[in-house]
Amino acid sequence: MDALARRIGADARARLAAARVGVAGLGGLGSHIAVMLARSGVGALHLVDFDRVDEGNLNRQHYFREHLGRPKTEALAEQLRRIEPGIELALDRVRVDAGNAAALFAGERIVCEAFDDPACKADLVNALLTETPDTVVVAGSGMAGAGPADAVVTRRAGRRLYVCGDGATDVADAALFAPRVALCAAQQALVAVRLVLGLEEA
Repeated sequence: MDALARRIGADARARLAAARVGVAGLGGLGSHIAVMLARSGVGALHLVDFDRVDEGNLNRQHYFREHLGRPKTEALAEQLRRIEPGIELALDRVRVDAGNAAALFAGERIVCEAFDDPACKADLVNALLTETPDTVVVAGSGMAGAGPADAVVTRRAGRRLYVCGDGATDVADAALFAPRVALCAAQQALVAVRLVLGLEEA
């Protein structure tokens, strides 16, 4: 029995090791979601983002100065393999839109949505809920500003949709602070873990 199995139990370890989760967007939410899922023992992650790391990302995203200028998919994959060398990673450096979302994530039962742009969020969620009937979407909505932690909550918004955040503070309207962004990311990662473990309805 390995160290993680001793911490979380052999059954949970086996379930998580067999799981695959998609992460759409690797910024403040997605980079932290991916790190938390890797540390939780999720065996395979599908990471999708078109962007490169820039200095403006470092206040809230899981990157370091040595990653500046590198594709986020590549920089994050490097970190995840340092956490868990055996993790299986699928990387797509593309911009997700309504036309390609369903095809990109067709192989995932769980997808964490982690976009800044509200239109991109809507396109992804709508595409997955209408075109991939077995996919559960864990979305983020409202993590900007410095509001209280207890305003960031998880709610079930449909049979296959969970939404984490305060539902109000859009990233275009308020400053982004690392603790609050990470709070939302942690809730999204936790929903994904609970889905894998059968603690949430899928």
